[in-house]
Amino acid sequence: MGLFNRNKTEEAATPTATAATGADLSALTGDYTIDNTHSSIGFTVRHAMVTTVRGEFAEYEGKLHLDGTDPSRSTAELSIKVASIDTNQQQRDEHLRTGDFFEAETYPEITFRSTAAQRLDDETYRLTGDLTIKGTTRPVTLDLAFNGSATDPYGNLRVGFEGGTQINRSDWGLTYNAALEGGGVLISDKAKLVLDISAIKSA
Repeated sequence: MGLFNRNKTEEAATPTATAATGADLSALTGDYTIDNTHSSIGFTVRHAMVTTVRGEFAEYEGKLHLDGTDPSRSTAELSIKVASIDTNQQQRDEHLRTGDFFEAETYPEITFRSTAAQRLDDETYRLTGDLTIKGTTRPVTLDLAFNGSATDPYGNLRVGFEGGTQINRSDWGLTYNAALEGGGVLISDKAKLVLDISAIKSA
């Protein structure tokens, strides 16, 4: 999470922080929009069996509905622009946008739509939903830690979640690979999806 952007007028604002507990989650019930300037959605994958490549998507939109009284009625939707992929290496990013990987021109978006929600304890939620990549839709389960809530200096009520899941990229048609001379493959089939979310409650 980054620092809040401020201008001269806003510098005088005083933040008010709150920590929601299991007893008062009902106060958080409502609709939220993901703030992508203070969130990150990315992935990690093993490369050449010896290191980890990390990437993020710079452009996405998402919304949540939280039901603090009945968490099973909570929902989430996310739409990611594939072309915004960033692994801190331009040539690799361009390759990832091609048909060898995401085929961004034909399949410009990755989407997630929740189908079930479960509160495991005061700090952990589990979302099950449909993940669509490259035209293939398959179910995934995300475990998310609830980081609490806070009212920022501009009066926005925010909630925070972080977590993710592990998938096999080949299940979504991402099968490109190359054999290594000493055995093994260049890119692991297993990939971790990583989310760190700040969402603002709608007025």
